[in-house]
Amino acid sequence: MFTGIIEAVGEVLSTRSLRGGGCELRVSIPEGWTVDTAPGDSIAVQGVCLTVSRIDADSAVFQAVNETMRRTTLGHWRPGAKVNLERALRAGGRFGGHVVLGHVDAAALLRAERNTGTGKELVFELPAEIVPFIAEKGSVAVDGVSLTVAGAASDVFFVALIPETLDRTTLGSLRPGGRSNVEADVFARYVKRAVETLGEPNGRITPDFLKDHGFA
Repeated sequence: MFTGIIEAVGEVLSTRSLRGGGCELRVSIPEGWTVDTAPGDSIAVQGVCLTVSRIDADSAVFQAVNETMRRTTLGHWRPGAKVNLERALRAGGRFGGHVVLGHVDAAALLRAERNTGTGKELVFELPAEIVPFIAEKGSVAVDGVSLTVAGAASDVFFVALIPETLDRTTLGSLRPGGRSNVEADVFARYVKRAVETLGEPNGRITPDFLKDHGFA
């Protein structure tokens, strides 16, 4: 599990296709990470939860399967690309963002950007599969960065970025026409599933139930 608070920006050093599908990539990591990072550990790379397969003094190697490449932007990464990095949260660690699993829902198209003084607003296409989970003032992870949804419509949502976020993550280099990894808030998924389940014929939550109890 992650929190969406980016620890460092790394660089893709190399990529290669694997026989049978998927790919292997080597990414630079900060000095000192090798002290408490080992093969088998998880690192969120541009919002994608990947498992370390090998590690050396200044880089880590990961492997990704076809499903990961299909659902995320990973298949388009090339040597030199900058990527946000966050190590998995330790028990008792500081929790500064929101619960991020690194299970990307979709690669969303950036439709527009707007400068807002020293900050910036980014307007993303809202993929149909996550429409129910994106709401104003809710949480969303974009390329692994924990953000608050500033507004949402039927087909777009937008986020507001402060200078600190623009400077310390890859979001400052995004341009319209590109795609970003988007992960909806997992708790929104649980709420939707609970309502659907309890709203079934044998359940308790129905439109009439909500109306009778003053919720609708």
